[in-house]
Amino acid sequence: MKFSSKIKITLRKSILDPQGKAIEHSLKSIGYDSILDTRIGKFIELLVEADSSEKAKQITEDACKKLLANPVMEDYEFETVELKA
Repeated sequence: MKFSSKIKITLRKSILDPQGKAIEHSLKSIGYDSILDTRIGKFIELLVEADSSEKAKQITEDACKKLLANPVMEDYEFETVELKA
């Protein structure tokens, strides 16, 4: 079976996000004063072949922990769904 894992990785709230601040200031400079905070992150989509949804989630979790996210500075969350043939 094939699964799609969509992963969202963001800097932890306690980590300064200079790219997010730069975009926030730029948005305010063009009139978007109602935007109060901007955080920049990464979006990663994996195509995973596994015997079950639980196994696909475990593979995704391991990939996040070992490579995709920096556990010291970043938080991540993901959604895994089975792809229909």
